[in-house]
Amino acid sequence: MKHIPTVLIIAFLFTSCIPLRIAPNIKEDKIKLAKRFKRSLPRQYALIFKDQKDADEFYYFIDAKYHLNGDTVEDNVPFMIDGKEFSFSFYEVERITKTINLLPIFLSAALSDDDDPDPILQDLYTSRQGHWYIALTSSDGDMNDCLDPDYPNRELIIKYLRNLRIQYQNTNNYVEAALKK
Repeated sequence: MKHIPTVLIIAFLFTSCIPLRIAPNIKEDKIKLAKRFKRSLPRQYALIFKDQKDADEFYYFIDAKYHLNGDTVEDNVPFMIDGKEFSFSFYEVERITKTINLLPIFLSAALSDDDDPDPILQDLYTSRQGHWYIALTSSDGDMNDCLDPDYPNRELIIKYLRNLRIQYQNTNNYVEAALKK
């Protein structure tokens, strides 16, 4: 009876993993400072959502929808709301979930011998799973951050960008996106 806690601790160690980095869980979208989401992004507010599609699909979607023909697709894509011109830029960023797996470390230590010091299960020590996100930033003609909480037309811009996200996620044929205005 007194060995049960020891057995439970050993079982926990052999079946557990220690997370080093955890990718955020964003259900629909989130507005936050882009630099806090990923250091390489600009110091602007961004509408961020998880990209379930293949790489560069959002690029092709924006190129087809706004008839850009491959010119400046990622930066300062113009759009109009109530007769005012705004622009948005997008960034495809990867955030990873990385964990240390304890079972392969202990098994490798137990199975290694003095003749061969190389770990047997070294490739299984860590696991990595990547998640891709799209970060949309927006600015007006004066280069003001349109997603800043103090911006006057913020809610209109958020509504436009959310509709763009929904259209992207629901569109399979990007020629169809070009026909919808």
